[in-house]
Amino acid sequence: MFLRFFDNLRTAKLPVSLREYLTLIEAMQAGVVMYDVDAFYYLARATLVKDERNIDRFDQVFAHSFKGMEQITLDDMIDPQALPDEWLRKMAEKHLTAEEMAEVEAAGGFEALMEKLRERLAEQEKRHQGGNKWIGTAGTSPFGAYGYNPEGVRIGQKESRHQKATKVWDKREFRDFDDTRELGTRNIKVALKRLRRWARDGAAEELDLPGTIRATAEHGYIDVQTRPERRNAVKVLLFLDVGGSMDPHIKVVEELFSAARTEFKHLEHFYFHNCLYEGVWRDNSRRWTEQIPTHEVLRTYGSDYRCIFVGDASMSPYEIAHPGGASEHWNPEAGHVWLTRAREQWPSSLWINPVPERLWGYTHSIRMVQDLFPDRMVPMTLAGLESGMRELTR
Repeated sequence: MFLRFFDNLRTAKLPVSLREYLTLIEAMQAGVVMYDVDAFYYLARATLVKDERNIDRFDQVFAHSFKGMEQITLDDMIDPQALPDEWLRKMAEKHLTAEEMAEVEAAGGFEALMEKLRERLAEQEKRHQGGNKWIGTAGTSPFGAYGYNPEGVRIGQKESRHQKATKVWDKREFRDFDDTRELGTRNIKVALKRLRRWARDGAAEELDLPGTIRATAEHGYIDVQTRPERRNAVKVLLFLDVGGSMDPHIKVVEELFSAARTEFKHLEHFYFHNCLYEGVWRDNSRRWTEQIPTHEVLRTYGSDYRCIFVGDASMSPYEIAHPGGASEHWNPEAGHVWLTRAREQWPSSLWINPVPERLWGYTHSIRMVQDLFPDRMVPMTLAGLESGMRELTR
């Protein structure tokens, strides 16, 4: 069974090594999980999945490989001897009441129950509905679906009705996780971790275990050593487009902003509308009264910052190409002038676009911004964001 599972994972092109498979087998032999499909699923996932992008494919392979552990149909149950007697016994002790256990014992116990099931499987050649003997539905047979029997094994039923089945053999469904899906805060954090440069700074508050061992050995007594905590030393400038066509993307931009504040100790953020011009702001409620000159931002933050623009780049082409083209004020210099200055000041720059990539070609202004950020515009998906983080580390 487990070898077939391993073969299915490799066939699905999941990067699972033989060593990882053997680790799973060793864990099973050591009794890490017993008689629990959910626990086995999480053990297998923790052992065999190295990248969260592969969870969706792993779930699909798992459901295909072990569907017999969750739902047994007459077509699936080729070998009746595969039913785990010991599993049923253990689960009954855990879940059945004393009265229910007494009913089972009165009917002959689990051995009689399983023997009857094997006999029925050998005798039955077609689907049966109703009654109290054959494996089927809506009857009182101990084996089947939608019926009732205190010793019943539920086969092929979507959900429990009497909560009396010895084991629910139902289909398991897992939530998809795909690198082409729109991001949530958690997924964004996974992608932003690609942009890391570790350094130790601040107060010496973290236990230095190797240093403590070394100092203790040298001094002959326990000498606790501490060191500064290791943090991500990357410095990030975040420019966020707000208003107008960005309104439908508010939620995902908020999630990106929240994730970035968590991942980067050195993070500065500013807002703009449609395109970068001579002024930016930190508080949208005071965008007209407390603007910060863009020249000041260019002078303040050095070229070691990674610069990330977040916007749909969807606007009138005049806003990028001509002075006075801005939609809300008279801009003395065209938008492309300011974007070029930003690129020159922060060579490690990126434009993240929440508009699906397949639609970029239909908007002239998006193509214009792409020309200003050659190979540096990425879609706001997990794969796109990870690609962008790799570009920023070069």
